[in-house]
Amino acid sequence: MYSENTSSLLERQESTGRKMSGGGTTGALLYAVSAAVLGMLQFGFNTGVINAPREFIENFINENYSVNSGTVFSVIVSIFAIGGMIGCPLASWIADKRGRKFALIVNAAFGVIGAVFMGFSKVSTSLAMLIIGRFLIGINCGFATTASPTYVSEVAPVRLRGAFGTVNQLAVAFGLVGGQILGIDVILGSNEGWPWLLGLAIVPSAVQCVMLPFAPESPRYLLLVQRDEEQARRALTKIRGTTEIDDEIKDMHDEDRAEKQEEKFTVGDLLRMESLRTPMIIGIVMHLSQQLGGINAVLYYSASIFVSTGLTERDARLASIGVGSMLFIMALVSIPLMDRLGRRTLQLCGLGGMTLFSILMTIAFFTYENNTTMSVFAVLFTLLYVAFFGVGPSSIPWMILSELFGQGARSAAVSVGALVNWFANFIVGLTFIPLSDLLGNFVFLPFTILLIIFFAFTYFKLPETKNRTIEEVTALFKK
Repeated sequence: MYSENTSSLLERQESTGRKMSGGGTTGALLYAVSAAVLGMLQFGFNTGVINAPREFIENFINENYSVNSGTVFSVIVSIFAIGGMIGCPLASWIADKRGRKFALIVNAAFGVIGAVFMGFSKVSTSLAMLIIGRFLIGINCGFATTASPTYVSEVAPVRLRGAFGTVNQLAVAFGLVGGQILGIDVILGSNEGWPWLLGLAIVPSAVQCVMLPFAPESPRYLLLVQRDEEQARRALTKIRGTTEIDDEIKDMHDEDRAEKQEEKFTVGDLLRMESLRTPMIIGIVMHLSQQLGGINAVLYYSASIFVSTGLTERDARLASIGVGSMLFIMALVSIPLMDRLGRRTLQLCGLGGMTLFSILMTIAFFTYENNTTMSVFAVLFTLLYVAFFGVGPSSIPWMILSELFGQGARSAAVSVGALVNWFANFIVGLTFIPLSDLLGNFVFLPFTILLIIFFAFTYFKLPETKNRTIEEVTALFKK
């Protein structure tokens, strides 16, 4: 779903097998990481915040425009993903041309502008401002899912890189929960409060605008892209809190030479060459399983889903907080399980659990009338569905591409995966309300069918990558 770009970016830099030296945690390092991961918090916030105020946004649309408010709300939700599709490649281009730090600052400006548009949309009686704001904040969030993990992975010492990488994932979950909490009735979940709720997206971006100018540039970018070793040494000394950085500088040079010796592949090569096409198809299906399994239908519309099970609007918004909280908890739980149980096992477990509880959710939707117990079970089944998503499908699609491809093809493969993921996100956000109107209580049936297909594909096609080198994994597809 979200910040697991971190894992693929980490693998991209560590796959050469070289062990960079590095110090421990310093104040400068914590400051730099904190400034960067606010972009991931922004991503989580804007994924979860649109859920609760649906009723009030539709009231605003109905009071001022003669259009179908449900359809327009679907556009408001899904335009976020269109922005994300643009933000991902834009981040890569700017980060390589002008630097990681400059890219993060530019992205923070996108966030401020998008938040202002959304926050002032009601007072301006402008639906266009609301849609444009969501689009701009989508660019901001798509940009962040690439730029923030890249920067964090490049400033962190290699022995702490995995730990700091998980901060991105936790920031997304924390932002998601925060957006849902702020959307309850007693805070900003009202006809008067919803513009403030959406406009609060200005806070993380504004804080980034203040913090980032004082953060160091990525030493790796300065050394390997700018070819400015003096500046790279200065930045690395500041981050590490020591002048003993010669080994790390040398390892960066060694890694650079190794990367240059790798044959480079384009997106077209991924489709033409069978040894690349097979893992690319696997990667695409893994990304589709993350989005088309229905998780963003829950994240975007859980309040509406819970209302349909018999809860009041107020109780539904409170129950939605449990969705974000469950993702936050599972983000913590899944970290130690990843290397113990393996990617394939966790992905199968996650998809299997999601399939089971999507079926139970559908049963609960049919039996809740005049039955408070089944309304409670509907919420419980939804939370367990989210929990199993957090077990594997939340993170593994982003991670697996970095483990299926060698260095030369990895960048192209990760780009294709990100594009597919955001496009599928857009499809779910746009179609869930019409699908709900069409299918009623059967609304999760298409997702259930797709989950069964994804489970079967994973079982037969996805190899286990745990404890295997990149060379061993890629050799499987050359046979």
